[in-house]
Amino acid sequence: MPTLGPAARPGILDIEAYVPGESKVPGGVTPAKLSSNETPLGPSPKAIEAFKAAAHDLERYPDGQATQLRTAIARRYGLDASRIVCGSGSDELLGMLARGYLGPGDEAIYTAHGFLVYRIAILSNGATPVVAPETNLHTDVDAILACVTDKTRVVFVANPNNPTGTYIPISEVRRLRAGLRDDILLILDAAYAEYASNNDYEAGIELVASTSNTVMTRTFSKIHGLAALRIGWAYCPPGIADVLNRIRGPFNMSSPALSAGAAAMDDVAHVDAAKAHNDVWLPRVSAELQALGFKVTPSVANFVLFHFPEGSAKTAEGADLYLKSQGVIVRKVGAYGFPNALRMTIGSESDNKRALAALKAYIAGAAG
Repeated sequence: MPTLGPAARPGILDIEAYVPGESKVPGGVTPAKLSSNETPLGPSPKAIEAFKAAAHDLERYPDGQATQLRTAIARRYGLDASRIVCGSGSDELLGMLARGYLGPGDEAIYTAHGFLVYRIAILSNGATPVVAPETNLHTDVDAILACVTDKTRVVFVANPNNPTGTYIPISEVRRLRAGLRDDILLILDAAYAEYASNNDYEAGIELVASTSNTVMTRTFSKIHGLAALRIGWAYCPPGIADVLNRIRGPFNMSSPALSAGAAAMDDVAHVDAAKAHNDVWLPRVSAELQALGFKVTPSVANFVLFHFPEGSAKTAEGADLYLKSQGVIVRKVGAYGFPNALRMTIGSESDNKRALAALKAYIAGAAG
């Protein structure tokens, strides 16, 4: 019998649903959760207090303009608040940008190991995803430009990228923008921008300010420690901000999220502490993984991608199972094109050591 009911739009059934990092292990053991790139320092105490205070007005609709949050972001970065659009995580903003600028017959480009949400956003709007190859797990500007056709409408670039942790310098981002037609929207996903401290790195604020066809998205889920509240923001040219404000939900963020986000943005010391912790442990974890025989992709974010030797009896799949048996959760990245690699978040000192000890035991033969 044929299935009755409405048919989904073209492209929807081509989507592979996004699978987030795991968070639990069998036996009720408290895990070392290093699968979702969350900060081990947690949220700012000021953000927690603001969240609690907002509980007294839950019967009221939130501010549909996100005024308090946009003002805090503008104050922190010296931006025009009218060009900031806030959303339920940067995921919602990426989806809104795709909805505003993509449709059937259009193409959108992202890189071979780019964030999986890009493909979902493209297909959800009936457009065609085009995958540009990377070079040494880095975004390749020339490869992206070679993929451009007369149907190209959007280019997504994560910088730094997830799950590789690599980045391209601002000079390359500017070269990409200059090589694209004026009617192509360049979306710079800077979810991990706060962790990158290289002198040639910029998140893209100046490029947005000086062009009419570039958007930068950011998130509170990583260094600010507010993943549970789903807070993101985009800095846009005025015309693009107008488009997003026309299509977003009128109350797309909750009052507790708006209050906590504003408080977190103002707590620069907490962000600095999270950055300092990562600056210490990212190189330590990378060096320890290399000492165990893994190939480690150099990262500027708060995670590392490490690769198992091809042909070895020790595999990413086997290691993942063994780590879970030891109460350690990392991220499998087969969906990103890395079937024999794992991604590990930089966690607390104890969680980092716990994960490294478990990996050492696995490599030494404690498990098959």
